[in-house]
Amino acid sequence: MIKLDGVSKKFATGTFGLSEINLAIDKGEFVFLVGATGSGKTTLFRILIRDLVPSEGKVRVGDLDVSTLPKSKLTTLRKMIGVVFQDLKLLNDRTIFENVVLPLDVSGETGLGAAEKVEKILRKVGIFEHKDKFPVQLSGGELQRTAIARALVLSPQIILADEPTGNLDAATSWEIVKILSDINKEGTTVIMATHNTDIVKSMDMRTIHIDRGKIVKDENIKHVVIKEKEKDEKGENKDDKEVKEKGEGKKE
Repeated sequence: MIKLDGVSKKFATGTFGLSEINLAIDKGEFVFLVGATGSGKTTLFRILIRDLVPSEGKVRVGDLDVSTLPKSKLTTLRKMIGVVFQDLKLLNDRTIFENVVLPLDVSGETGLGAAEKVEKILRKVGIFEHKDKFPVQLSGGELQRTAIARALVLSPQIILADEPTGNLDAATSWEIVKILSDINKEGTTVIMATHNTDIVKSMDMRTIHIDRGKIVKDENIKHVVIKEKEKDEKGENKDDKEVKEKGEGKKE
């Protein structure tokens, strides 16, 4: 589904946003992308939608070679990938319905079919009753739901969510993560950039750590936590202890 081979991005200042990234994400995965501000998470997202072009390396999304993709094919790529931007990018002079229907308008899909699709998605994310309100009238969590709805409206294969819980309280953050998790269970690949370690540690999902533009760790956090908890008082891992006992049994 997504593959990056030796991808680097060097900016005009001489600094590297990404450095020698090698990464493969399968169709239907839910992946957390974690790292400090400025570590390269957003740069990675921008390269995936070809908002930035890598200085080196190859990027593939599905059958598309993103690193050499001509402008004529950008629409195809961006229909495949829905983005929940960190700053939301909602239009304050348009209603929630108008914000969500916008990608359909741009793609040439209008009329009753488009309206029905938007209403279905607004119900799915739980904000249908707010469809005629303006962004300024909604809470932070409701605005995130709006941004997710807009990202979903073209039925993408991939959702990129850039810090979707960044400014939300704990309860609302979990509501947003549940929406993304439900979307993933329907088959959509989800990559969520986050600082929220509580959410990451509580979910059994692949977690990619990025630091100064490099991937420094690729793991399943929950499995690591479980292994730590399984250590007994002697500091032995439960699995190691079982192997040891089996070995002693053979000696007898």
